Amino acid sequence: MLALCVLSAHTAWAAAGDDVVRLQQQWEQIRYRTPAPAREAQLERLLGEARKTTAANPGSADLLIWQAIIESTYAGEKGGLGALSNAKAARTALEQALAINPDALAGSAYTSLGSLYYQVPGWPIGFGDDKKALELLKKGLAVNPDGIDANYFYGDYLFRKGDYAEATRVLNKALQAPARPGRAIADDGRRKEIDQLLDKIAAKAK
Repeated sequence: MLALCVLSAHTAWAAAGDDVVRLQQQWEQIRYRTPAPAREAQLERLLGEARKTTAANPGSADLLIWQAIIESTYAGEKGGLGALSNAKAARTALEQALAINPDALAGSAYTSLGSLYYQVPGWPIGFGDDKKALELLKKGLAVNPDGIDANYFYGDYLFRKGDYAEATRVLNKALQAPARPGRAIADDGRRKEIDQLLDKIAAKAK
């Protein structure tokens, strides 16, 4: 009986891992390879899949993180006050992921939650909080100090706070991040975003 339970758990974890890869790959195609006018509808469809998959695999921090990433990306495409409910849902999913395993996906829950806190408007409209954002972003960096996303979002935070010199240093570090296996599309897209942000910083320095 014990062996059967272990086998069943292993099968469930493997299935959840496959689902993570599937959601990740679809998100990358939509985020970086799909024309802007079509992104919102495709993200809405993918979000529905992510919610169903997460509900079917309770206890998977990885799936909760990816549901939150898709939810927050959809909120960004949707825009306006109507997107706030999606941002809140993403926050909840990330908090649940942290409660399960804060180190899941190299600390991505910390980084993603931190990015939400500095991008969402503050009170009385939203839950944005720069102090919380900084705390979470630094926790993400503590788990994954050389990661491209952890450094990108910290650099973007610094840019928005007007610390251009430190933002430049952090963003250049992000560009040196090692390639992630199976994440070529995301890595390429993120590096382009980093280059665009460095261009904005250079323009402000003129």
